[in-house]
Amino acid sequence: QVQLVESGGGLVQPGGSLRLSCAASGSIIRINHMGWYRQAPGKEREWVAAMQSGGNTNYADSVKGRFTISRDNLKNTVYLQMNSLKPEDTAVYYCHVDGFRWTNPTTLTDWWGQGTQVTVSS
Repeated sequence: QVQLVESGGGLVQPGGSLRLSCAASGSIIRINHMGWYRQAPGKEREWVAAMQSGGNTNYADSVKGRFTISRDNLKNTVYLQMNSLKPEDTAVYYCHVDGFRWTNPTTLTDWWGQGTQVTVSS
């Protein structure tokens, strides 16, 4: 089994900052990609940011320059530093990880976190 535990969401005023964390644990032998998605009420889930195992990062245009994704490979943890937050950033944020398990080391599998609420409001 693989578990993703997210933390760091909350209520923040416009212009404020939050840092999300997502820790992967369980039978993971190697993590490939780690990323973040978000889903606002009444909208489709959308991709926010991603980081490959080699360190390459990509961002959605809507968050570029404001959000920073990073990862700690020793802790199997991915972070999302969110600065200059806007009301339109309000959503449930989900981490997404893909990699390989001890029990099936040749098959790429992916997992989702449970989601953490981020609300930007004055």
